[in-house]
Amino acid sequence: MIDMMKMMGKMKEVQARLKEAQDNLVHIRATGESGGGMVKATVNGKKQLVTLDIDPSIIKPDDKIIVQDLVVAAVNKAMEEAEVLAKESLRKSTEGLLPNIPGLDFGSMMG
Repeated sequence: MIDMMKMMGKMKEVQARLKEAQDNLVHIRATGESGGGMVKATVNGKKQLVTLDIDPSIIKPDDKIIVQDLVVAAVNKAMEEAEVLAKESLRKSTEGLLPNIPGLDFGSMMG
C-alpha cells in the first residue's frame, strides 16, 4: 500500500524545488541577434527583455522600419532560447523527484 505521509512529503519537496526553479529563472540569460549581429536582445528565463544593443550604424531616421524589424527578430530569437534554457533548468531542478510520466509537462508551472 502507498505510504501517504511519504507521498505528501515528496509533493512538498517537489513544490519547494519548483518554487526555487521559478525564482531562479530570473538569472537565466539568452541572447538573440539579427541583422548579422547589428541588433542583440537579451532576455531572462521569465521572458523579460534585459538588454538591447543596437549598432549605431543602423540608427538613421530613414531606417526606422528596418531597425524595428531587426529588434523584433532579435527579441523573438532570445525569447525562444530563454524558453529552452528555462525548461532545461526546471527539468534539472525536479530530476529524480517524480517518475517520467508521458504528457506531464511542468513548463506550464514556470509562470
